[in-house]
Amino acid sequence: MSWIFLLLAGFTEIGWPVGLKIAQSGQHKLTGIAIAVGFMVVSGTLLFLAQRTIPLGTAYAVWTGMGAAGTFLVGVYFFGDPTSLLRYLGVMMIISGVVVLKLAS
Repeated sequence: MSWIFLLLAGFTEIGWPVGLKIAQSGQHKLTGIAIAVGFMVVSGTLLFLAQRTIPLGTAYAVWTGMGAAGTFLVGVYFFGDPTSLLRYLGVMMIISGVVVLKLAS
């Protein structure tokens, strides 16, 4: 169950930077901030639950790795962030590291 909590925490970790991006638009500032804070609370709570049985370093690395890779992909596909082969390679390295941590535990 802890790994499910951790995966959900990693996915919800993507939501708060997206909320901050939305808050940068003048019309949706408060909505974006509310989205960011909501996702921070949910993500942090799920990480707390996951760390009950998953080692701290593993849980944190998986959580931040999922957040970083997911936020990169959301930025590219929904906000027009720049892409290059090296940027995708970097994200693949993050994902590979998360997979190795999961396999090693």
